[in-house]
Amino acid sequence: MAEVQVQEKGGKGGKVRSKKQNTRVDMTPMVDLGFLLITFFMFTTTFSKPNVMDLGLPAKPKDEKQKPPPTEIKLSNSISILLGKNNRVFWHQQDATSLNDQTLMETTLDREGIRKVIQQAKSRAADQTKFTVIIKPTDDAIYKNFVDILDEMAITKSEQYGVTDVKPWEKAIYDKKVGGAAVPAAATK
Repeated sequence: MAEVQVQEKGGKGGKVRSKKQNTRVDMTPMVDLGFLLITFFMFTTTFSKPNVMDLGLPAKPKDEKQKPPPTEIKLSNSISILLGKNNRVFWHQQDATSLNDQTLMETTLDREGIRKVIQQAKSRAADQTKFTVIIKPTDDAIYKNFVDILDEMAITKSEQYGVTDVKPWEKAIYDKKVGGAAVPAAATK
């Protein structure tokens, strides 16, 4: 706590002066309080929580008899988007026989790229109410691009979309296109 130290000087008579007092503040309780506050805030602070995306996936049927029939989506009512490495995005509206490295088109993840592609494909669809976007991330795709493409689904109001694996015939064309093309210099963040 605070202490007052008084120095007394003996002297001859004369004027009566007030005594000067030296004060000294003991900082021990202040340091103690500081450590208590640091400890309190360390225990009560929530550290950064990991970002988790909730995907509503259907339950797997236990019996093969309960398995629903495979859904056939017409090519005119769908677009397939492949998420590749180095922030590259490819799309097509082809089947296994007509897909080649010229029909696998490349675009970007901005409003002038994939958003316009989705909107144009939706406007050309035979039945716009059944228009489906099929998202196929490759093993080289990054999580950020997947989130960006899901954001594009909300922006373009594409209510029917699915996430699936890349088919072997698509993978072969993708590898041919990516392997034969030069890698972009810098990936935009």
